[in-house]
Amino acid sequence: MSVMWTVRVVGVGLVALSLSVELLGWLRRRLRPGRILNEVIFFPSEMACVEHIFAPSSPYSCVCPLSHGVETSFSRLLRHILSASSSLDLCVFAFSNMNLSRAVLALHSRGVTIRALVDKDYAAINGSQTGVLRKAGICVRYDVGSVYMHHKFAIVDGRLLVTGSLNWTLNAVQSNLENIMVTEEPELLQPFIKEFHRLWLRNNPALHLRSKDQKPGKN
Repeated sequence: MSVMWTVRVVGVGLVALSLSVELLGWLRRRLRPGRILNEVIFFPSEMACVEHIFAPSSPYSCVCPLSHGVETSFSRLLRHILSASSSLDLCVFAFSNMNLSRAVLALHSRGVTIRALVDKDYAAINGSQTGVLRKAGICVRYDVGSVYMHHKFAIVDGRLLVTGSLNWTLNAVQSNLENIMVTEEPELLQPFIKEFHRLWLRNNPALHLRSKDQKPGKN
C-alpha cells in the first residue's frame, strides 16, 4: 500500500514539475523585453487605395475612386514588408502583384538588401514581376528543382516572418480565401531562415554553370 502511494506521489510530482517547466517557459517568452509580434491576416482584402502606405506624408494626394485611408488586409501586409530596414529575403512561387513589387522596389531604393527566390516556371509567364526586380538590380534566383518551388514566405531584417497560403498575385489578394501569419517568434523564424539559406545556395547560377562545364566531352 505504501509503495503504491509512493508511486502515485512521485507520478503527481513529475507531472507538476513538467507543468511548472512549461509555465516558466511560457512566462519567460511573455516577459522578455519587448512584445513578440504574432498576427494572422485573412484574405481576400477589401479594395482600397494604398497610396497612404507609400506616401504617408501626403495621405490624401491620390484622386483615384477607391476608398482612402482605410486599413485592409493588404495594407497590413504592405506595412510589414515596408518595415524592412536592412534586408528582405523573398521565397515566393508566384509574384505578379504590382503594389508588392512597388514595395520591394521602394525598399531597394532605400538601400535594403533584397534577395528573391522564385519558381522558374512561373517566373516566365506574362505579368511576372521578377524581370522588373532584376532590371532594377535586385538579385533574383530561379529554383532549378524538378518540382514546383511552392513556398510563400518573406523574412524581414532576419527578425520577422511573413508566411501562409497567399501567393503574391492580384487574384490571391483580391479574390481568394487566403491567409498569412506574421510572427517574430524565434522558434518559428529560424527554420525559415535555414530553408531560405539552403535554397539560395542550391540555386546559385555559378554552381550550375560549373557543373555544365564539367560534363564529359567538355574541354
